[in-house]
Amino acid sequence: MLVRIRPGAELTGAERELVECLRDFASTGLALVDCRVGDRRLGAVIVTPRGITVLEVKGFRRRQSGLLAMTADGGWMISDSPLDLDAEPSSGLTDRVEHGVHAVRVALEQALQDSRHVCGAVVLVPYRGVVVRPARTVLRPGLDVVVANTVDAHELRTYLSNFSAGPPGWTVDRVLTTCTALGVAEPPSRAELVEEGFAANRPEPKPVVVPVRRVSAPPPTPSDPTRHGRFVGIGLFAAALVGVFVVFLVAGMALLEESPRPRPMSDTSQSTTNAPTPTPRKTECFPFQQQC
Repeated sequence: MLVRIRPGAELTGAERELVECLRDFASTGLALVDCRVGDRRLGAVIVTPRGITVLEVKGFRRRQSGLLAMTADGGWMISDSPLDLDAEPSSGLTDRVEHGVHAVRVALEQALQDSRHVCGAVVLVPYRGVVVRPARTVLRPGLDVVVANTVDAHELRTYLSNFSAGPPGWTVDRVLTTCTALGVAEPPSRAELVEEGFAANRPEPKPVVVPVRRVSAPPPTPSDPTRHGRFVGIGLFAAALVGVFVVFLVAGMALLEESPRPRPMSDTSQSTTNAPTPTPRKTECFPFQQQC
């Protein structure tokens, strides 16, 4: 990782050890150590291709080991003992890192830059050989606590690789614009950023394939059986009326054609046929009967 320290900075022992850890980190990034944003001093501002994180770096005054926890009033405890830091008390440590994140966001917004992917963390640097756990605890949304030193920097590297899930949008030009917005006196050159691994141009977004949904025609609305039966009844009644009218029409026409009229005399003339003559009945004759 590329590291830039503000000229004339006076680093604490914990900050010097953090610089050693960052220089050994093989991932792409730019670390601005002892960064001044307005009237606020920040331990370090880390710029990666996926976002920005603000680090508040604190060391221990003495050797302390055990489980790290935070009380309800904002104080820090380690193995039921107050956390003894080398520079200042632990109370208000969460508020300080949150104020640092806010200062960076305001500076970026004033430079018309996107400030959504800015978060923060407290980096506690214990004495070498001392074990402090949990190594990473969420303080507030967007704020974490990480324990790391040059002997064991695994948690710090994991945090720097995963603190932002955004797309790799910090290109060389955007990193230089961020340095200008934060007031960096000696920003890195374009060649150094390209060699570090920052992209010269923002990658083209992948085309989104929208599946075509087939819209099926809605099923036909079933007809009302009551309404259909009513139409059938009206049709049958109309057909019956037409049939009755036709019957009466045919009967009337027949009556008009076959009305009674007087028959002529020729049709009632008498017949000239003679009536048949009756055949005389044969009389039976007895023996010895005269005129027989």
